[in-house]
Amino acid sequence: MEWEDRIAAAREAGLRGIELAARSLGGLLLFIAAAISIALLPLGIGLVLAPRALAAVRRYADEQRERGRAWSGVRIDRPYRGPAHGLRQLADPATWRDLLWLVLNVPVGTAMGLVPVALTAWAGLGLVIAPVVLTVGTEHQFWPVAVGIGVLAVAVLIAGAPAFLDLHARFSAALLSPPRYALEARVDRLEVTRADALDSGAAELRRIEKDLHDGAQARIAALGMTIGLAEQLIRTDPAKAEALLAEARDTSGQALADLRRLVRGIHPPVLAERGLVEAVRALAVVLPVPTTVFADPGVRAAAPVEAALYFAIAEALANVTKHSGATRAWVNLRARAQNLLVEVGDDGAGGAGIPPAGGLAGVCKRLGAFDGRLAVTSPPGGPTVLAMEVPCGS
Repeated sequence: MEWEDRIAAAREAGLRGIELAARSLGGLLLFIAAAISIALLPLGIGLVLAPRALAAVRRYADEQRERGRAWSGVRIDRPYRGPAHGLRQLADPATWRDLLWLVLNVPVGTAMGLVPVALTAWAGLGLVIAPVVLTVGTEHQFWPVAVGIGVLAVAVLIAGAPAFLDLHARFSAALLSPPRYALEARVDRLEVTRADALDSGAAELRRIEKDLHDGAQARIAALGMTIGLAEQLIRTDPAKAEALLAEARDTSGQALADLRRLVRGIHPPVLAERGLVEAVRALAVVLPVPTTVFADPGVRAAAPVEAALYFAIAEALANVTKHSGATRAWVNLRARAQNLLVEVGDDGAGGAGIPPAGGLAGVCKRLGAFDGRLAVTSPPGGPTVLAMEVPCGS
């Protein structure tokens, strides 16, 4: 690395160190708020405050995961069992690890963040302030020592300032990443979902074959027979032949419509052309229940992941239309720490679940093929919220 690059990296590390120290101290306030809200659970008010405080803690931890990747190239995976909803967050061990990290990060993050700042101050003291103070109006001649100390501080700052940010990222990864036992359980779950994905893929191929056989293939076969009859009658009965050709034209249009419906069922063209957000908006426009779509800017994922989420959202919105009795619905798409989070909600009657043979069970299998999760929150009287989470980072 050239000296210019080292100096630029040290300067950037100093600015990031100030931000890190400030955020570490701010994290203490967030921990206090979460602790108080949990302590107030027996009084009832904590039932309202705790879910919001814990969700804020999770967002704060996600931001650190993003900074670890952006600042130091350290990937910190999300360890949560499901999306942040209600008091079920307290049953997730990752929530308590987040809280532990918040407490430990106050001294660790503040110290590591301020090291580049302290080195800068030391360099300024040794190279500028001390020589002036020790020479102007005094008989002391210690300024060469002060300059030497300043040069040493500059050398340490240039060579080591970014390393403190890397060290902090690894400290955060130790607490905010999934523990080993969770990774082993994840591997076991992926083996199961892989088998489910293979079964689902085979079932999907059988469905496509059946749809082709019963739809487009039958119409195309009828089309060939109709054209053959028209060829036989074209000289002896032109009027009848003309009628048969008109019938063939209609049949070809129906066959084409069947093929288009089949293609939309495999991978909607709007999804390939405009992405997940616009495809969901196009889906929401035609629903009988007014549906609003919210999305973070630039929400994208790999094509197979977007297809899985699109059909999962379509199934959820179909359930809203058929079963909920809702007057409005909403879809929220967000990107968080290399994961794509989707919420589909409605103000209907509530009481929804995931029956073993229902459409949502199929959604679980579809998302599970990508290590995704589905959670349903649907108290009697509503609202119902389906929360989906799928990894989408590199």
